[in-house]
Amino acid sequence: MLNIPAYLDRIRYSGSTAISQEVLRDLHRAHLLNVPFENLDIGLGRKIVCEEEAFLRKVVEQHRGGFCYELNGAFAALLQGLGFRVTLLSARVPREDGSDGPEFDHLALRVDLQEAWLADVGFGESFLEPLRLEPDAELRQNTGTFRIAREGNSLRVERNLPNEVWKSQYCFGLTPRRLDEFAPMCHYHQTSPESPFTRKSVCTRATPGGRITLSGWRLIRTSDGKREESSLNSDQEWRDALKQYFEVVL
Repeated sequence: MLNIPAYLDRIRYSGSTAISQEVLRDLHRAHLLNVPFENLDIGLGRKIVCEEEAFLRKVVEQHRGGFCYELNGAFAALLQGLGFRVTLLSARVPREDGSDGPEFDHLALRVDLQEAWLADVGFGESFLEPLRLEPDAELRQNTGTFRIAREGNSLRVERNLPNEVWKSQYCFGLTPRRLDEFAPMCHYHQTSPESPFTRKSVCTRATPGGRITLSGWRLIRTSDGKREESSLNSDQEWRDALKQYFEVVL
């Protein structure tokens, strides 16, 4: 099912495909700039099947985005097809009360080169380039400052906010996982009223200077720290925005 040239064309990547840190970084960045994080199928009642073939078809052939299982599942297939050594990792995202969600709440990737890296193209607003799996080192990127903190037997991705407070994005372990282990939580996030993905629709992608997001009926654009927000007044305006800013046609 994996068509590497078509996938690279999908993310507008035409550089080297050698197994290296630089290529991993460039592929990761290209993916985030061109493939949106979105949950539109859930609102439309379209079932998302936790299978690699379905992910590749949706991202590459249908020119869509997806949420973590789809995006990182597809990206893992691309990296493995190019020869990278990739491990699926289970992560737990904080709930509104600050406690961590259940196992398999989020899918992240470990990529082993001379050093180990954390890759994640399926979290929405986060790091643009992979993070070295090195606890306590601060890693500065134009999307903010990130670090991986050790917490007992787990690791935690944290982002430094403008008020100098470190905010948890998710915690994760290094136990290798299979894709089918994520299937129950993939189903949960499509069906449970407790899931953030059943409460409102979102489509968002990184831009070179910030981010563009369609959240419900609001179009939000940030660039160089400046934020602009506008309201959409009809279903047609919403669909036009999807096509114009995300190249998504439902």
